[in-house]
Amino acid sequence: MAMAIKLSLILLFFTSLLLIPTTLSLFQDQVGLMDWHQRYIGKVKHAVFHTQKAGRKRVVVSTEENVIASLDLRRGEIFWRHVLGADDVIDKIDIALGKYVITLSSEGSILRAWNLPDGQMVWESFLSGSKSSKALLTVPVNLKVDLDSPIFVYGGGCLHAISSIDGEYLWKKDFATEGSVDIHQLILPGGSDVIHAVGVTDSSQFDTYEIDVKNGGLLKHTSASFPGGIYGEILPVSGDRFVVLDASRSVLVLITINNGQIHLQQTHLSDLIHGSSENTVILPSKLSGIFSLKTDSSIIFIKVTDEGKFNVMEKVDKTVVVSDALALSEGEQAFALVQHGDSKIELSVRLVHDMSSNHLKETVKMDHERGFVHKIFINNYVRTDRSHGFRALIVMEDHSLLLLQQGEIVWTRDDGLASVIDVTTSELPVEKIGVSVAKVEHSLFEWLKGHMLKLKGALMLATPDEVAALQKIRLQSSQKNKMTRDHNGFRRLLILLTRAGKLYALHTGDGRVVWSTLLQSLRTTSQQQCAGLKLRQWQVPHHHALDNNPSVLVVGRCGLSLTSPSALSVVDAYTGKELQNLGSAHHSAVQVISLPFRDSTEQQLHLLIDADKRAHLYPTTPEAAHIFQRESENVYWYSVESEAGILRGYGVKKTHSSDTPSEYSYESRNLWSIVFPSESEKIIATVTRKPNEVVHTQAKVIADEDVMYKYISKNMLFVATVSPKASGPIGSATPDESVLVVYLVDTITGRILHRMTHLGSQGPVHAVLSENWVVYHYFNLRAHRYEISVIEIYDQSRAENKDVLKLIIGKHNLTTPISSYSRPEVTTKSQSYFFTHSVKAISVTSTAKGITSKHLLIGTIGDQVLALDKRFVDPRRSLNPTQAEKEEGLLPLTDALPIIPQSYVTHAFKVEGLRGIETIPAKLESTSLVFAYGVDLFYTRIAPSRTYDSLTEDFNYALLLLTIVALVVAIFVTWVLSERKDLQDKWR
Repeated sequence: MAMAIKLSLILLFFTSLLLIPTTLSLFQDQVGLMDWHQRYIGKVKHAVFHTQKAGRKRVVVSTEENVIASLDLRRGEIFWRHVLGADDVIDKIDIALGKYVITLSSEGSILRAWNLPDGQMVWESFLSGSKSSKALLTVPVNLKVDLDSPIFVYGGGCLHAISSIDGEYLWKKDFATEGSVDIHQLILPGGSDVIHAVGVTDSSQFDTYEIDVKNGGLLKHTSASFPGGIYGEILPVSGDRFVVLDASRSVLVLITINNGQIHLQQTHLSDLIHGSSENTVILPSKLSGIFSLKTDSSIIFIKVTDEGKFNVMEKVDKTVVVSDALALSEGEQAFALVQHGDSKIELSVRLVHDMSSNHLKETVKMDHERGFVHKIFINNYVRTDRSHGFRALIVMEDHSLLLLQQGEIVWTRDDGLASVIDVTTSELPVEKIGVSVAKVEHSLFEWLKGHMLKLKGALMLATPDEVAALQKIRLQSSQKNKMTRDHNGFRRLLILLTRAGKLYALHTGDGRVVWSTLLQSLRTTSQQQCAGLKLRQWQVPHHHALDNNPSVLVVGRCGLSLTSPSALSVVDAYTGKELQNLGSAHHSAVQVISLPFRDSTEQQLHLLIDADKRAHLYPTTPEAAHIFQRESENVYWYSVESEAGILRGYGVKKTHSSDTPSEYSYESRNLWSIVFPSESEKIIATVTRKPNEVVHTQAKVIADEDVMYKYISKNMLFVATVSPKASGPIGSATPDESVLVVYLVDTITGRILHRMTHLGSQGPVHAVLSENWVVYHYFNLRAHRYEISVIEIYDQSRAENKDVLKLIIGKHNLTTPISSYSRPEVTTKSQSYFFTHSVKAISVTSTAKGITSKHLLIGTIGDQVLALDKRFVDPRRSLNPTQAEKEEGLLPLTDALPIIPQSYVTHAFKVEGLRGIETIPAKLESTSLVFAYGVDLFYTRIAPSRTYDSLTEDFNYALLLLTIVALVVAIFVTWVLSERKDLQDKWR
């Protein structure tokens, strides 16, 4: 018996290890199993190199996403970065004293200094101005570590001198006292105590100002009139010479300042260039004694002689990109030319004093999917033989960033992913059946090895090397990176459309780029500017049509106005190949509507609504037209005219009119309209349900076994309006002037289902609409706090279906379809709660069957995603819930919503510049896939109701098997001992 007791104790020990409850914590060896985070910076627009011998070699850049960042020149990794606000656009950057990064932003009104090694802010200065103007920044080359060593900034019509040490004001010169002058250039000759400001008054007078750098006093002002006017910026070609185009862009004007006098010399472009165009511009290359002109067909380099003559030096193709001048030594400058060929780029570096030959020429192979070169920045270094070598930082058409050196691409960055504008998903291919015996044996060995390591880890017997091996095996055995679909639906492709018109496919397993395609139909040319608008599912083959790959539809616009023609492309979701390039359509695209109809090839029907409210059907096939005409009576859509304050509902006319351009175009009929009075209400937000959202049941069982029926309608629209005075930023209106009104509108009939008023509140409003409820976030001016409100809407027409006898004999109306034409009997419940954070985006989890409870996903002002249980915003919460309500799961009422640190699904990561949160249902009902995008990308999967339908990936199968074996052995041993004891008892 003693041995049996010992075996029982051992069995109890192993069972206790097996049954340790799971927690919400994330262990160190679990990092990266279910989520990934990628950091980007966006399209670079300014770059400054810092390649001193001491310290790391880096390049400081600013981007179109308002990011200031320091990059490692060796690997392209981010040393540090800061994402400024959307309204704080970076104008200029430079490096001062070899240790400060100087940034000028917000149209020259904010000057900051950042510590170069770690990116910490050193000082910040706010510069006031008298008018709106361009921003200029000048950091003296011989700047000394002295409180009186200034940085010069022009912005807001004023010239400021700011201390480079602490950012204090030294002096200010307001040019508003000099008339309506607009300064174009600030010139500070080396070692001079005078700064020259060159500008234009009323586009017809040239002005130069000489200003004392010590006190800002005006030393001299010289002007000269030019009745022809000017176009563009004045470009300096030397210390006392400038060039500019006249207003007609047909005359080149040379401005010479000699002994305090301004001399103007005009030269017709036709005398220099044959076939010059009206689109000629001067490129801002700032070469010494040389400038370049860009026409419709070429780029021309022109030298200004000592006598003031123009000599054409060279003409190159217009696709060539020219860098700024790089000072090599005193009086010596170099610049780079980049020309894009077939899958390669040619880089040539020339010296200004020797334009006839290339100082350096290299050819580099380039992926054609990156497009053309948009910008180039060069830097030099000294080789071992004391000659000059060059590295080039290149910005491509797809917003990617590359570093070239010695004819090789050192590193690349896909920073186009910082400007995602739309997201969709695609299933992966089905895994082919058939596995080799060797693979099975290898997999079995790895399986046994992994579970033995798990067992040693559970018993705390694993060495550090074994812990690392265990984490590696976990990453491999998770099979999350396979290019085939899994039975849980975790492995997918995220299809992303960027602002550059490029499509990316990212694997949800590790976030790697599977393929990328720069769409030809969305490429910007000199004639038109194209941009992507929407991304939609085009073809989703099911099991009976798996021979075809899924595909997506990309809708863009070629032009800046709403009436510009649209561009359409169909792309294979597995390969990225452009299957159909429909080119520039003959109609615009204001709205894209995905219809719930498919043809025999599984292609989904889409309607594109143009600016004239015509509906255009895609795909343009007879079968699609037949399906649409058969279902056209059930096709409705709405439009929101925010500026006019009007909602309109439309349907399709049954017959074609003579005005329709093709048989796939249909005239719309106006069904209803809602006009909000402009003097009292302004539309600031509209939200509707996801079209693919699944609702498990209409009935909601509440306390005392009562039943409420949700009002489920895919045609419900949430609208938020504010009083016009409160349409600005928070605090722009008093509480008495601010009124927030929210509506629930049926988009089929235009009927207002519910209306609620929040006095003393204003936007911005962020909302999410799901099932029968809407949650929205706004600011309460009276309480000086943010609030989240919830509205739930229920169908009263089915409220009588509570009699069990009627349900048994079939006397109920549960099977009666809901029609928007019948006037609904609805009731609502609402509640408001204080919320701590400002919000950037709100979404909600979605699952395959809609059974799992919902979680709100809130993108906070700190660029993190918070998961908030929907039960916290239940409008039925009360101060003292009854026992039945507690059993239902109803929480006691509080005035504020809790912020639980463990509820951040982004953990310690930040999704800088957060713009959107997408949720995708997995095949596993308990799990929802979450993708957040902004400047950064973040992906994870969450289980709002825990993983009740599966075992976790780190479940210890080896320990379970060992427990079963131990149990069987214990039973057998106990049986043997029991039999032996019975035999001994019989012999007594």
